[in-house]
Amino acid sequence: MATVGDENDPMIGDRDMPVPAVVARPDPELDGAVLLPMPPQDGFTAEDLDRIPDLPPHTELIDGNLVLVSPQKLFHTFMLDLLVMEMRSQTPETLLACRGMTVTLGERQRPEPDLVIIDVEAYEGPNGTSVTAESVRLAVEVLSPESEVRDRGRKPQLYAQAGIPHFWLVEQEGDHGSVVYVYELDPVNEKHTNVSVQRSRLKVDVPCRLDIDLTRLPRPPRAKN
Repeated sequence: MATVGDENDPMIGDRDMPVPAVVARPDPELDGAVLLPMPPQDGFTAEDLDRIPDLPPHTELIDGNLVLVSPQKLFHTFMLDLLVMEMRSQTPETLLACRGMTVTLGERQRPEPDLVIIDVEAYEGPNGTSVTAESVRLAVEVLSPESEVRDRGRKPQLYAQAGIPHFWLVEQEGDHGSVVYVYELDPVNEKHTNVSVQRSRLKVDVPCRLDIDLTRLPRPPRAKN
């Protein structure tokens, strides 16, 4: 575990990065095209995500814009599987780890962190589609090429402004390694401050005590001689 200065913080310098352009309305004559509705003048609202039919899985709402998710690398899938498994076995009964759950931050903000830890009282049953920012103790983003700008810039901004106290940014390092940047909220400035950088083993005491072996990701078999 190591603490880093601003020069090594992967979010420094990216806080003002613009949100990537939302996927344009595709040509309906293209095979497999997704036809999106024309946005209202003031943008979509958080409730629209539950009303618009046939949206692709994991569609987010950021600044009133629909953002579609591209296919993910295996690192993204394996890392989330590992984190969810370990969190669910280690979190106390008062907390719940959820994957693929949107967080309603405001009228036109409903992002979907890769993983959240929420207060168990916020769980409304298997038909729930979103939770409030007040119930989120930790938001986690695992970087992928298509979402890098959002994960480093706009989404952490929104989480901080909504008062989410803890944020992790997880990144692939080299062919088989991983690194977790751990942030805590500075409520006065409404920004997350980096408190540690962790490799190989992730150990934290907040929002609860967690000890996760990050080396337990699948590796390709060794080539035969």
